Amino acid sequence: MKPKRPYHDLYDSGELKHRVNLLNKKLTSCTLCPRHCRVNRLKGEEGFCLSGRNPRLTHAVAHFGEEPVLSGTRGSGTLFFASCNLRCVYCQNWQISHCGSRGRQYEITCEKLADHMITLQREGCHNINFVSPSHCVAQILEATFLAIGKGLDIPLVYNTNAYDDLETLKCLDGVIDIFLPDLKYADPVTGRQYSQALDYPMISRRAVREMFRQVGPLKTDEHEIATRGLIIRHLILPNDLAHTENTLRFIAQELSHDVTLSLMAQYYPTHKAKNIPLLSRCITAREYEKAVSLLEKLGLKEGWIQAHKGSPENYRPDFDREHPFIL
Repeated sequence: MKPKRPYHDLYDSGELKHRVNLLNKKLTSCTLCPRHCRVNRLKGEEGFCLSGRNPRLTHAVAHFGEEPVLSGTRGSGTLFFASCNLRCVYCQNWQISHCGSRGRQYEITCEKLADHMITLQREGCHNINFVSPSHCVAQILEATFLAIGKGLDIPLVYNTNAYDDLETLKCLDGVIDIFLPDLKYADPVTGRQYSQALDYPMISRRAVREMFRQVGPLKTDEHEIATRGLIIRHLILPNDLAHTENTLRFIAQELSHDVTLSLMAQYYPTHKAKNIPLLSRCITAREYEKAVSLLEKLGLKEGWIQAHKGSPENYRPDFDREHPFIL
């Protein structure tokens, strides 16, 4: 018998139901994410994320391309949500994040979302992985409540761009087991220019501090599968547009040297980036080596470093396929 997860205690005490009600009320004047659009999503109004009462899903699949502690041998049970609260010009998921009519999107109820979670668990996935969840936290929490009643008992992963509202994140304390934020920029101007978020550095760092407070450093089981903790992703961008040293220094000095880091070299110019000179190429070997050397310089030893392979095909999803990634 599997041990109880923290979310079971919240479910049994009634606290989880209270949080579901609290977040659903926020949908009447939406402040789920830092955009604070204040539209009434319960009446079908749409803000920046173009989402109403029900979330839109594109895929529910076992994903084998995540970090080893997440994918393991049986895959990460990944739920890809459509739309996003950022507009990254180089987004590899742009088919579903930016374009309302592209990909295999479908509106889904919280009950059906809970069913997907249980199906992925029955298929043997190590965890449930919510991709681009920031604008759907209310629905995710409600679906989690329903799924627990159906037997959910595996870790939950919050796979985010880190542009998350602090008060919303606090409602996830004890619910989410593994936070997987992607820290993108250290410079506000870059955040505005390439993701339409001038306040990205401030918002994302505040969010990651809260995530680390909730779950602490990464913990794994006897099979090296993640059970709890924080994993920070950072994508190296060409021409140092991500200000990688600044971001890594923040992790080392303001969080902990024990934070697990996934340093990614898979950038390729997709979507609008092909027509933006500073983003129109993959990273060079020199840019890659400089970023890797910073890990040793700053004492960051936990995690993974992607090989510099010029972004192989398995990192290039196509959301018009039944499975977006090449297996």
